[in-house]
Amino acid sequence: MKLIPIILSGGAGTRLWPLSWGDHPKQFLPLVSDRTMIQETLLRLEGLEIGRPIVSCGEGHRFMVAQQIGEVSAVKPAIILEPCARNTAPAIAAACCAALKEDKNAVVIVLPSDHVIADSDAFKKAVTVAVKNAEEGSLVTFGIVPTFPATGYGYVKSSGSEQNGAYTLERFVEKPPLEKAEQYLSDGSYAWNSGMFVFKAQSFLDELSRYEPEMAQLSVSSFENATVDSDFIRLNKSDFEKIRGNSIDYAVMEKTSLGKIVRLNAGWDDVGSWNALYDISRKDGNMNVIKGDVIALDTTSSYIRGGKRTVATIGLDNIVIVDSDDALLVAAKGKIQDVKKIAETIKSRTH
Repeated sequence: MKLIPIILSGGAGTRLWPLSWGDHPKQFLPLVSDRTMIQETLLRLEGLEIGRPIVSCGEGHRFMVAQQIGEVSAVKPAIILEPCARNTAPAIAAACCAALKEDKNAVVIVLPSDHVIADSDAFKKAVTVAVKNAEEGSLVTFGIVPTFPATGYGYVKSSGSEQNGAYTLERFVEKPPLEKAEQYLSDGSYAWNSGMFVFKAQSFLDELSRYEPEMAQLSVSSFENATVDSDFIRLNKSDFEKIRGNSIDYAVMEKTSLGKIVRLNAGWDDVGSWNALYDISRKDGNMNVIKGDVIALDTTSSYIRGGKRTVATIGLDNIVIVDSDDALLVAAKGKIQDVKKIAETIKSRTH
């Protein structure tokens, strides 16, 4: 039995503007290593017995996916093209249909294409545990062992004692205020919601049919009525457009009685902002993260990423500077969350 990777690559990543934007969202950028984030996502499975990868993305990114996966894998991926955005549950359902064509007993691992995991060995050990539970019919999610009271992540709560390396999934919790996050941290039964899953493809489709029958039916028919062009599987537009989009969390995982949590402590980060990228990157003696052609004088605790030209700074502290081909971002670290508003403003100008 080979584990089949399902890589979700439909996000826009606007919180990393101006690099992650439009045709080049963050998963296609080399933000933390020489490899792009989608390449790193597949490479961290090396050493596990995996089947042909399935990547779900939009029409506009199909050639980028094919090229970047082709650079690191001898096996051509199956690339599912979503005609419109309908959140993660329908995308995963269609990908599960593709997995079942490869193997009627397929076990899949669902991975966002834009996460960082520092300890790949710990990750693979957790995946092995998750697969054993999935083979018994469980829908497994990875709960990231929290290291601080994060207010930017959702949480999952486990109950009972550990069995077969996993805990019973009790509930999902929305992003909490700081006071609640501190309670969750001290409680010990809460973990960050990773957005990564392992289950039998058929088990997921069965649970989706139970809780969201219309979504399940339309997702399956969009795959069955898809047009195949080389390695590209174009989901049927008329079927897929009718789907009322929803996330896998809301559509299935919050409702199922089959949910399990495997706790993961492997240096995970969803790289959701420039501050997050600063936190996980190596600092110099002045606590700066410097990328590209940068001259930083009397500058401390800053993230500075040069582009094609030299970036020079004098006397700055706690600043984010990112230079791209067509835009320059200069922001105080404490205000960097507002970069999404800039991306939205630029988008509104073009419509």
